[in-house]
Amino acid sequence: MTVVPRNEPSFSLSAFLISDGPAGFLLSWVAGFVDTSAFIILFGIFTAHVTGNIALAGSSFVAADEGTTITRLLMLPTFMLTVALTSLLARYARGKQWSVFAVLLTAEAIALSIFLIIGTNLSPALLLDVQEEYILPIGMAGVVAMAIQNALMKESKGVFKSYIPTTVMTGNTTQLTIDLVQFLSAKLSPPSELTKLEAAEALERMGRFVPVIAGFALGGFAAAFFVLLSESWWSLVFPLLVISTLAIAAYLQHEPAPRLDH
Repeated sequence: MTVVPRNEPSFSLSAFLISDGPAGFLLSWVAGFVDTSAFIILFGIFTAHVTGNIALAGSSFVAADEGTTITRLLMLPTFMLTVALTSLLARYARGKQWSVFAVLLTAEAIALSIFLIIGTNLSPALLLDVQEEYILPIGMAGVVAMAIQNALMKESKGVFKSYIPTTVMTGNTTQLTIDLVQFLSAKLSPPSELTKLEAAEALERMGRFVPVIAGFALGGFAAAFFVLLSESWWSLVFPLLVISTLAIAAYLQHEPAPRLDH
């Protein structure tokens, strides 16, 4: 009798990269890197945690620093406009049956390239004199890139099992803390089917949130190290490479829906 070997599922690097854990970690690493880099070099501008600029604008307003106040306030409408345009791009991509995740990652890679080019060309002038006319275009370019990433997490339906923000960690840290309390409470309570279920649910959620929070923190530390080491924007090539790699992986994994011939 001839035994026909069964085809074992082969490992796919592209599928692995865009799965929940790795993609969430890498995207949050990028956000942590970009946000920290911009904050250091641009003297206190948030590109990922964009609403933080409102608090900074309030501080500048109290200090009667009109230029800095306006610069920080302009980050919010820039963010909102970019999210709106990204959402329209996602709708167009879905209509064409393209990979929304791949298209939006490509848009983010282009935005990061522009951020890198503008920052590299204008940041040397900041070392000589802190001028808002240099900070504003660099900051806006960074906000555009991170706004695209914010939107792609919402618009890439079907890619991730559940929506987890990769650019702002406040909500993620809150949920992780709640899940940790639920897990410990269930473990310390008398054993029952309910406590076992609660512990399992909390552990599963923590397994999704921990990589994202860790990625953001490690990205921030990496940015601080490279920015202080090079004192330039060239370190932004690292997040650009990460996003470009994810975009290629998403394109490779995309399977267009079959067309119906009438």
